[in-house]
Amino acid sequence: MDYRQESMVNIAFEILTKSAGAMSFYDIWKEVAEKKEFDEEQKDDNESLFYTNMILDGRMITIGENKWDLRTRHRFEEVHIDMNDIYNEDESEESNEEDEGLVEDNYGEEE
Repeated sequence: MDYRQESMVNIAFEILTKSAGAMSFYDIWKEVAEKKEFDEEQKDDNESLFYTNMILDGRMITIGENKWDLRTRHRFEEVHIDMNDIYNEDESEESNEEDEGLVEDNYGEEE
């Protein structure tokens, strides 16, 4: 098969489909770059785009420690992130930062 015309993320999906389990991002990228026949400059230019596309592709998930696997191999509860928890943490941190930086000053005001 001529992989040069295939998308990087489709190649990654094929690689993970043939693997027995999760793989590190580096190992996946290495295989994708080889199949695409990238030179060193092309590898450097495409690595971050590839990572972004992996994140956006719904077929693959990160399972921590820079390991990636097929979504179908994991239960929803294992990989689901409740965004409400993240937003609540962010709002709580922002609120604390605002409170800590609050200084009242009455300079220049007449009493």
